[in-house]
Amino acid sequence: MSGPQRTRGDYRWWDRIATRWNDNDVYGHMNNVVHYALFDTAVNRYLITEAGLDIHGGGVIGLVVETGCQYFAALAYPETVEAGVRVARIGTSSVTYEIGLYSENSGSAAAEGRFTHVYVDRQTRRPVPLPAEMRAGLERISI
Repeated sequence: MSGPQRTRGDYRWWDRIATRWNDNDVYGHMNNVVHYALFDTAVNRYLITEAGLDIHGGGVIGLVVETGCQYFAALAYPETVEAGVRVARIGTSSVTYEIGLYSENSGSAAAEGRFTHVYVDRQTRRPVPLPAEMRAGLERISI
């Protein structure tokens, strides 16, 4: 995840997520674990609304196998976080996402994260090829 900090224009899809009172830690800013929850929320909202993921009855589910985050600035309740999402890599059964978290209307990311899903059969938990509808949705936000 090293390299130059990405800009808003580098992301293909956006979500706005309200922070909550309990997101702040004793130091007065959003705890690092909350960043990961926001990454997961933004990616899964995209998958559900734009790529056909059926979280309740679909035959495939995504398991996170790798994550990472770089922090640049603090976020804190009561901010609304703007999460930019893009797909860095699409494999046969895996997808790597990159997410930028921004304070509302900020030009610089407060944090940049990435994670990889491996898609597996819901019952067997064995890797399966991405469904066509999901692949098409992911390709729309791929770099």
